Amino acid sequence: MGYRMLVTLVLTLHFGFLAYLVVGGFLAWRWPRTVWLHLAAAAWGVTVVAARLVCPLTYAEHWARRQAGETGVRQGFIDRYIEGVVYPERYAVLAQALVAVLVLVSWVGLFPRLRAARPPQRRRRLRWRGSR
Repeated sequence: MGYRMLVTLVLTLHFGFLAYLVVGGFLAWRWPRTVWLHLAAAAWGVTVVAARLVCPLTYAEHWARRQAGETGVRQGFIDRYIEGVVYPERYAVLAQALVAVLVLVSWVGLFPRLRAARPPQRRRRLRWRGSR
């Protein structure tokens, strides 16, 4: 029972991470300080796709499934729960490109907001020696 709950928790975290990866840049429009968290999430997402790494959450899910008495799944999270469900498998590259474009659009829209949110810098008057 406990390991099945752990599987559910890991799956929830995985879905949450992917959702944040897609819309986190737009959330940073409202909360600009979260942009660093989104940059880290985007960097991790690009690394996993480019280097074909297996996410630690996928390892945790497979481990918890084996501990719960289930057979370990051979597919990764996206292969099992996203491809073929949200979009057909043959459009995987297109889906990745659309997510990348969406993230870039959110960042382009974020930069003017970040500049506007910064307090203006005060100009310091230069003083000549001997003047008060």
